[in-house]
Amino acid sequence: MSAPLIRVLVVDDSPFMRGVLPAKIEADSRFKVVGTAVDGRDAVEKTLQLKPDVVTLDIDMPVMNGLDALREIVRQSTASVIMLSARTEQGAAITLEALALGAVDFIPKSRGVDRIHEKLLAAVEAKTQKARVSAPKPTVVVRPTAPPRAAAGARVNAKICIIGSSTGGPQALQTVLSQLPESLSVPLVVAQHMPPNFTKALAQRLDDLCKPKVIEAEDGMALVKGTVYISPGGMQTRVTATEIRISPDHGESLYKPSVDVLAESARGAFGKNVLGVMLTGMGGDGAAEFGKLLKLGAYNIAQDQASSVVYGMPRTLVEAGGADEVLPLDQIGQRIRSALGC
Repeated sequence: MSAPLIRVLVVDDSPFMRGVLPAKIEADSRFKVVGTAVDGRDAVEKTLQLKPDVVTLDIDMPVMNGLDALREIVRQSTASVIMLSARTEQGAAITLEALALGAVDFIPKSRGVDRIHEKLLAAVEAKTQKARVSAPKPTVVVRPTAPPRAAAGARVNAKICIIGSSTGGPQALQTVLSQLPESLSVPLVVAQHMPPNFTKALAQRLDDLCKPKVIEAEDGMALVKGTVYISPGGMQTRVTATEIRISPDHGESLYKPSVDVLAESARGAFGKNVLGVMLTGMGGDGAAEFGKLLKLGAYNIAQDQASSVVYGMPRTLVEAGGADEVLPLDQIGQRIRSALGC
């Protein structure tokens, strides 16, 4: 018996987009566009009427804008929402606000539609995850065949902390970083799957909301303790013992930035003195290199299933035996503090 079609509602005031996007979506036989809407009010009404699994929602629309429509859709329905965003500084800032209001993910209008099916699948997984889980349940992973390791909750001898995240990552990062002190004892480098321009807006937003200094990384920047570096979208980020290196992707990964690329460089620069943190996200980026770090003696924390928007990246790491601890999101920031002794 075949799986049921994934039902999608397309919302955009542009007749062109209302023609192009459904055709693009239905090019994959797993998806069915059940309707289109021309403005925010129409979007809310048709979401309640048609009960789609996913709504693709434009931001700048007449009658009711995308943010106001998002608030109503999140409040009144169980549909997952993906925002359609302009690749501008203002568009990036509004998109991050939409993610804070409950949107699962976003697609840049100019080129993002090329990844529409991947984004839709992640949104459906997020909806399924939300329905499946009622409350976070912290778990400790035990690896009996491994060499003796630090006990869960113990301090970790780390000289750098690296974080990987994807779908659901911006809000997860805010939760984690807001628990960290200004006097963070090591540099912290984040690889969040996100296109260009949006990572700068993410860094600015997190810097406004969190105590540590948060900046978008640039090539040649010194690695400084107490600073959080957000890897720039569309590029690959690596670290040396003293600085950040940013370069174009040369076929290293489908993801730009890639958690695996960052983690590999951290292993080369710091060996076992790495604290790795894997947050919510679709796919398995980072699991391979986090696993190599763990075998070397580094320490890894994974977000648990209950608190993940999409339990893909953490699940891959956990199932590969690459996590020392599995924790709910609201405990990860405090665990980083205790691990680093700050």
